[in-house]
Amino acid sequence: MALTFHYAARSDVGLVRKDNQDSGYAGPHLLVVADGMGGHAGGDLASATVITELVEIDHDSLTAAEASSQLSRAITRANDEIARTFADNAELEGMGTTVTAIMRARNKLILAHIGDSRAYLLREGRLSQITKDHSFVQTLIDEGRITEEEASTHPQRSVVTRVLTGADGDEPDLGAREAREGDRYLLCSDGLSGFVALDTIEEILTGGTPPGQAADDLVSLALRAGAPDNVTVIVADVVEAGTAPSTQPQVVGAAALRRPRKRVDTSPAARAAALTRDEDDDEGVELDEEGHGRRGRWLRRLGGLVVAVLLVGAVAYAGYAWTQQQYYVGAQDGHVTVYRGVAQDLGPISLNTAVDQTDIELSELPSFYRDEVEGTISVESRSAADQRVDSLRVAAKKCGQLRATGEPCGR
Repeated sequence: MALTFHYAARSDVGLVRKDNQDSGYAGPHLLVVADGMGGHAGGDLASATVITELVEIDHDSLTAAEASSQLSRAITRANDEIARTFADNAELEGMGTTVTAIMRARNKLILAHIGDSRAYLLREGRLSQITKDHSFVQTLIDEGRITEEEASTHPQRSVVTRVLTGADGDEPDLGAREAREGDRYLLCSDGLSGFVALDTIEEILTGGTPPGQAADDLVSLALRAGAPDNVTVIVADVVEAGTAPSTQPQVVGAAALRRPRKRVDTSPAARAAALTRDEDDDEGVELDEEGHGRRGRWLRRLGGLVVAVLLVGAVAYAGYAWTQQQYYVGAQDGHVTVYRGVAQDLGPISLNTAVDQTDIELSELPSFYRDEVEGTISVESRSAADQRVDSLRVAAKKCGQLRATGEPCGR
């Protein structure tokens, strides 16, 4: 039986940081979380570089050996690109990133890991961590100098011992696992694992909610626990191929905002532009029918320009059409509102439309949920948006009941 992922990716800047240095990617055959470090000048670039390199290998029909080789080479390319970026910008010294990735190869899963981001497996109701932190406190645990409980409050628990920094020898641990239908995987940065207890995470993952709702709930729990760091979460279920509701890849965090430089741009528009440049450079030797030759070159130039414009237009239309299949929950005129599209504008073009302004007033919600709505809540479908609205209505009702008795309704 052919298998695939049913997945959702979420990322939040957290309660203290101004910028998101985490990046995440979830696709039909590849899941990646990268937690950047080195400050805004470098951490977000490092994590986004990893995503940029790895998305190119999100494809099917690979054996386990081929997938392992491709995943390892892609991470090496990302590490080399980090080194080149630092070489060109000395102020980026200290930039680096964790990488935790799972690549599906038929019915096998290849796991690559470096740093202290984590991967968990929920199988038959039991949650287990399947990666080992490359951190200072993990070293102390391995040496028997501290316990797991002591590690959770250790003052140096955020010190990592291995990450991608562009240095030679920065290589991830690689392993393989069997993919089983019904398994649920969680990939996350330490913004979740460092602030939410494992049994609480297990409770959310075993709750029967789809990946999108589970990911939203985990991020919400991290924020309610006071997570100062960025929080990135990917929840993915192993399902039979053809049963996943969507195969649209999801990119979150810094990778969704920043585009690291690429050495070669192979997009259709870039190839068309390169073609027209080649035409311009070929001036040739003018003959007696010079006018006809010049007219022919101009026609070729015009044709190349038309091709480029058509390709760019096609890509733009496809992108716009995709946005109109997305939904999110936000605010309008002080009320919870369901929107179709994405919460961004492209110059003067709005990429979203309010489709249902509900009767739920933001002022009726606990402050935590109000902040979530004002920051917009991504959902997988219109029905998922309606479900989220229903849960917000319940929260508003409970908050109103508490206020009526003179009690605070909390965050």
